[in-house]
Amino acid sequence: MTKLVYSFGGGTADGDAKQRELLGGKGANLAEMSKIGVPVPPGFTITTEVCTEFYKLGQKYPDSLAAQVDEALKKVEAIVGMKFNDAANPLLVSVRSGARASMPGMMDTVLNLGLNDETVKGLIAKSKDERFAYDSYRRFVMMYANVVMGIEKELFEHIITKKKKDLGGVQDTDLSAADWKTMVGQFKALVKKETGKDFPENPRDQLWGAVGAVFESWNKPRAVTYRRLNEIPDWWGTAVNVQAMVFGNMGNDCATGVAFTRDPATGENALFGEYLINAQGEDVVAGIRTPQQVTIHGKLANQAKEPSMEETMPEMYRQFCEVVSKLEKHYRDMQDLEFTIQQGKLWLLQTRTGKRSAKAAITIAVQMVNEKMITKEEAILRVDARALDQLLHPALIPSERAKAKVLTKGLPASPGATSGQVTLTADEAEKEAGSGKAVILVREETNPDDIHGMHSAKGILTARGGMTSHAAVVARGMGRPCVSGAGAIHIDLAAGKFDVGGVSVKRGDWITIDGSTGELFLGKIATEDPKPTGDFGTFMAWVDEVRRMRIRTNADTPGDARTARNFGAEGIGLCRTEHMFFEADRISAVREMILAEDEAGRRKALAKILPMQRGDFEGIFREMKDLPVTIRLLDPPLHEFLPKEEKDQVEMAKTLGVSQEKVAQRVNSLFEFNPMLGHRGCRLGVTYPEIYEMQARAIMEAACGLVKKEGFTIVPEIMIPLVAVLAEFTFLKKRVDQVCKDVMAEMGVQVKYLVGTMIELPRAALTADAIAKEAEFFSFGTNDLTQTAMGLSRDDSGNFLTHYVDKGILEKDPFVSIDEDGVGQLIQIAADKGRASRPGIKLGICGEHGGDPASIYFCNKVGLDYVSCSPFRVPIARLAAAQATLLHGSKAANIVDR
Repeated sequence: MTKLVYSFGGGTADGDAKQRELLGGKGANLAEMSKIGVPVPPGFTITTEVCTEFYKLGQKYPDSLAAQVDEALKKVEAIVGMKFNDAANPLLVSVRSGARASMPGMMDTVLNLGLNDETVKGLIAKSKDERFAYDSYRRFVMMYANVVMGIEKELFEHIITKKKKDLGGVQDTDLSAADWKTMVGQFKALVKKETGKDFPENPRDQLWGAVGAVFESWNKPRAVTYRRLNEIPDWWGTAVNVQAMVFGNMGNDCATGVAFTRDPATGENALFGEYLINAQGEDVVAGIRTPQQVTIHGKLANQAKEPSMEETMPEMYRQFCEVVSKLEKHYRDMQDLEFTIQQGKLWLLQTRTGKRSAKAAITIAVQMVNEKMITKEEAILRVDARALDQLLHPALIPSERAKAKVLTKGLPASPGATSGQVTLTADEAEKEAGSGKAVILVREETNPDDIHGMHSAKGILTARGGMTSHAAVVARGMGRPCVSGAGAIHIDLAAGKFDVGGVSVKRGDWITIDGSTGELFLGKIATEDPKPTGDFGTFMAWVDEVRRMRIRTNADTPGDARTARNFGAEGIGLCRTEHMFFEADRISAVREMILAEDEAGRRKALAKILPMQRGDFEGIFREMKDLPVTIRLLDPPLHEFLPKEEKDQVEMAKTLGVSQEKVAQRVNSLFEFNPMLGHRGCRLGVTYPEIYEMQARAIMEAACGLVKKEGFTIVPEIMIPLVAVLAEFTFLKKRVDQVCKDVMAEMGVQVKYLVGTMIELPRAALTADAIAKEAEFFSFGTNDLTQTAMGLSRDDSGNFLTHYVDKGILEKDPFVSIDEDGVGQLIQIAADKGRASRPGIKLGICGEHGGDPASIYFCNKVGLDYVSCSPFRVPIARLAAAQATLLHGSKAANIVDR
């Protein structure tokens, strides 16, 4: 019989940390902690395989599961000396999810399971605390009814709020046993009203209902969205962990909290956490009560008034520090811990690799190498390459910041600063962001159902919640700036505003948040580009020691080139000359060239553009001196340079001194039903070779002039786009070579240059051996290669590709990550054939995939020489290339499994 249930507790366990895929991260770590002597409440894990089978069987359990669960329950009963469904000495349990990758807050949990009108009496007798028992009972009914029976939590909250208001505006902790007992009855009546069913009294029915709810939560919209955003496969499934309850709400000698062994926002090597006295864990992470700091250091740093756990429970704090140190050394990584103190006894409920900001990830990796805890190679594999994007966002300009009005200060929950227009619901944030607006999501507190709005927003601001709240944890994982616990703001959703310090801020107003300081500003504040130094520089130096592939950038201006070089770019892999044609000082000459009746007219117009193009290339070469620069000759169809609207055509005709009819006639003559497959790329060069000749001359005059005047090396790589057949390439290469020779002879300078092509058509990939006989390099244009290989328009397919990904037809959007089975095969074929024809041919990619880690791993596996990406993604590509070298082309999911 297949083993479906794994027990842990009492210093032993059936499983261990290596069984993460089977037991999920939580179950594997609970087993491991039990084995190494950490105090863990006993329990058992139902494996991820059961989740997969549950869906295959139409949401039914495998036949052998019930018997294995009964056996595991008996083991728990034996360890704790209590019985499940026993009125005199009841065992209560928690039921939690636990996928192999951490998905904080995305799936469901039920606490205090096993309570009913009889077992609550046993809990009272055992605890000698009627208030605690009925507080736990009402929590259970409320949570179970919400998670398992689908009743909105707000309906229960309304009952509690009314009760507190009737009693004079008291806090939850002021409510008596009688108050909670009354509300248990009201909660059950609400369940009957909403569902037509009685609340289940039998603990075994409760248990199976909760287990099923956890499995079903794997496919709730928020979990599906989170998996898509974090590239977690749907087929992994979740485990279910059933664990004996320990109580942090039995009185003032009890507490519950969440802690990290190091600061997850900055990486500081100091215990970082929050706790609440006389509470259960949900109170801390949900932001229902404002938590207190675990350490005095944290209390001082956050200017908190309430005492820390270090002050209120010094002995428990000492024991906790010992366990924290033990776990970090055992796992050799920063840990995220949940703990409960029950009447002077410390229990660990969970440990997992802690989510952290990119800044913290790098700082912690460098620290642990210096502490000789891990190697440099391990450090490189610890940092998610995609997360580096967090470090590269702009920060507030200090002089502008000084002028701005600070409305209030909350907690610096996720670093970075941003401005946006106020939105007050997740749906609103998603809608407004979809229309192109920069928005900030402002909430009392976020919950897992807000995930789509959080992803759409530029930043997140909450009135409640601490540094370990849902908003803080999810925002750090997404790289969104977040200010949490800004208690001075009062949100009026009906009025569409929030008030703070006598100021009303309405929906749509601009605000700015700084997630590094916790400050909220009124209005929009200018930003500046970051300058990562310190640990970042150390870490990236290690990265560069390891990687094989070179990293270039896609840059069309000297400014872009400068930014990319500052981020470590080793050349330009794509300079798009058409962007230069659109500049205001030359668009008229470009249009004059397009309207010309003959070659002489076109050459006359091109002569006006030549010095402008030469100046463009001089600026870029100067920024990239001594590094290669790949320049793509004109690629888009000519109609893109002409105005579409009649009024603009009239203005163009006036500027050029021609009739409006002539302009309209030319616009109409250039119309194409499918320009992507039309008269563009090298086809323009074949039709109008004078265009490519002018560009080749501009490139070589710029290169020769700088070599002659400024003395540094220039290596121009002239790229002919959209080649489908060898004859196209040879026709144009012959002309480019002749221009280059002429310029070098005229200027008396010899410059090494290459002429190559962009492989962006399937035919070019399949005949690459022939093309490589003439082409000196290949650059894979993976955007167009994906379009032509898959028959998809990148501009139009966004309307339906999300459905393909959601329904599992495609694992990923092929324009985001290379389709290895199709497009990838074309790249492999072209690379192999190109090398066979021209050993040592230079190979790279320059599409958007050049900044995607998974695509970079593929490029490394194929053996490409470089990838090229946008300037701000250069550090991401450098790290991904190093990880690819270490793992021999493994996919992203194998690198950072968080």
